[in-house]
Amino acid sequence: MATDRLVPHHIAVVMDGNGRWANRRFLPRVAGHKQGVDALHECVKACAERGVKVLTVFAFSSENWERPADEVSGLMALLAKALARKVAQLSINGIQIHFIGERDSLSDSLKRGFEQAENATAHNLKLIFNICFNYGGRWDIAQAASKLIAKGLSITPASLNSEMSLGHVPDPDLVIRTGGEQRLSNFLLWQAAYSELYFSDKLWPDFDAAALDEAIDEFNRRERRFGKTSEQIQSKTAV
Repeated sequence: MATDRLVPHHIAVVMDGNGRWANRRFLPRVAGHKQGVDALHECVKACAERGVKVLTVFAFSSENWERPADEVSGLMALLAKALARKVAQLSINGIQIHFIGERDSLSDSLKRGFEQAENATAHNLKLIFNICFNYGGRWDIAQAASKLIAKGLSITPASLNSEMSLGHVPDPDLVIRTGGEQRLSNFLLWQAAYSELYFSDKLWPDFDAAALDEAIDEFNRRERRFGKTSEQIQSKTAV
C-alpha cells in the first residue's frame, strides 16, 4: 500500500451482492447478509487504519421493504444482533455511529437501538460511520425541502444542503458499488453530485481490505475538476 497516495476524506459504499454470494453457495440469502455484516466490520476497520474520516454505507433502502418477508425479517434480526454485539467494539476503536434515514415507520425497539448506539459513540472522533437504513436519496431531498418550508426559509442549494441527512459531514469523495452493477439506486443523489464513482465486480462479502485499496488507488488516478478545466487544476496544483 503506497504511503504517498491521497486517501479520500469520505467514502460511501453501496454494499451489493450479499444474496448472490449466498445463492452461489446454495445458502439462504440471509447467510449472505450475515457474511456481509462481517465484511462491513472489516471495511470500517480498514478505513480507520487508512485515515478515512467518514464512511457512509447503504445498509437498507426504502425500497428493500418489497423483498421477501423472510429476508427482511432476517435482516432485522441481523441488525439487532449487530447493535448488541458490535457497537461496544466500534466505540472502543473510536468510531462515531449515525443512522441515516426515515425512522417513523421503524419499530420502537429498533429506534431505541439506533439512539443508544449514537449516544454511546457520540464522543468518538477517529471515524464517522453513517449507516443509511430505510434511506432513499429522493426521500432525503424531499425531507430537506419540507424542513425549509416549515421554517419559512427559501429553498436554495445551500439551504437544502444544510438540511440534508448528511449535513454533518462533507460530500463523499468516492462512491463505491460492489456486485457488478453500475448505478446509484437512489443512494446519495444530492451528495454524490461530484463524487468519483467506482464499480467493483466483487460481491460485497468478498470486498476486503485489498479491494478497498484498489478503489483508493483508482481514486488517485482520477482528476477531480469540479467544473474547471484540466489546465486550471494543474496550474493551481503547480503553485
